[in-house]
Amino acid sequence: MSRARRFLVIGAAVAASLSLAACQPAPEAGDEASDAEICARMVTNSGGLEDRSFNQSSWEGLQLAEDEYGIEAEALVSTGETDLAPNVQQAVDSGCELVVTVGWELAEATAEQAAAHPDTAFAIVDESVEADNVKPVVFDTAQAAFLAGYLAAGVSKTGVVATFGGGNQPPVTLFMDGFVDGVAAYNAAHGAQVRALGWDKAAQDGAFTGDFEDINKGKVLTEGFIDQGADVILPVAGQVGEGAAAAAVEREGVSVIWVDSDGYDTLPAEYRPVLLTSVLKNTQQAMVEIVGDVVDDAFANEPYIGTLENGGVEIAPYHDLEALVPAELDAEVEALRQQIISGELVVESPSAPRAR
Repeated sequence: MSRARRFLVIGAAVAASLSLAACQPAPEAGDEASDAEICARMVTNSGGLEDRSFNQSSWEGLQLAEDEYGIEAEALVSTGETDLAPNVQQAVDSGCELVVTVGWELAEATAEQAAAHPDTAFAIVDESVEADNVKPVVFDTAQAAFLAGYLAAGVSKTGVVATFGGGNQPPVTLFMDGFVDGVAAYNAAHGAQVRALGWDKAAQDGAFTGDFEDINKGKVLTEGFIDQGADVILPVAGQVGEGAAAAAVEREGVSVIWVDSDGYDTLPAEYRPVLLTSVLKNTQQAMVEIVGDVVDDAFANEPYIGTLENGGVEIAPYHDLEALVPAELDAEVEALRQQIISGELVVESPSAPRAR
């Protein structure tokens, strides 16, 4: 069975269980915790609870932890910047043992509340805060993006691929570093000259839309890449990436690599025909592990770093575009995956998360 088919079976089972959780509305957080022995509060960033990214996956993970450990979890949804600090304050005031915050927007409020409440356990997703009672949940996405870049170079018919980000910040550029390195590895292995537009790893600079919400910016930028010959695009820009998918649908022979979640499951179905794969961050798994540590009184501030080895990052199945991936290329991607896991191949980036 190919790597793509193996993960299709596993991914379908996980998606089925998580879709039930995702369909449930988040309860409104009260001032006091419930009668559950352990409780958790999660504060979203301004992207909202159903953002097809970290807010959604972190909440799904806490719902899974509710089932596994019998805790009680609630989500406080931030609709704008002014909600962030008050929501963290409300989460702390609930008296819950664990407060989860999502994204860089909440770093300052998390640090302030953690300092004021040293007996409360905090976890912050996709950001690092230095404190004895804060556990960063971060992901070495360069590992999985390396595989995606190698794959993109291997399926490209034009010899041109591209990537862009929402902003020049480490959680974004980490994907881009891995992607262009994967393209370079394919070129070295095959004597090819596939070009990667949109990112210069040496200069740590490239193409950015400047935000993570304006879908039209993603479409316009992607159309520019397609006009330069790119036929595989990796957007690392949250909701802006949907613009890349919209552009790909309108242009024959162009495919997209999604990030964070499996775009085949989370994006509108109209984009499925152009989704080659996704670079995944398994936030659900991290949330379950952290809740387990809190329940077992084993919480520590050592970062959770998602890797290929621990299943925290991965690439998704090829779904409808599996026929584009020759068996030989799929085997090469799987061999590289094993080399990264074993340590034989090290994917490097200045943005890679580090253990304390």
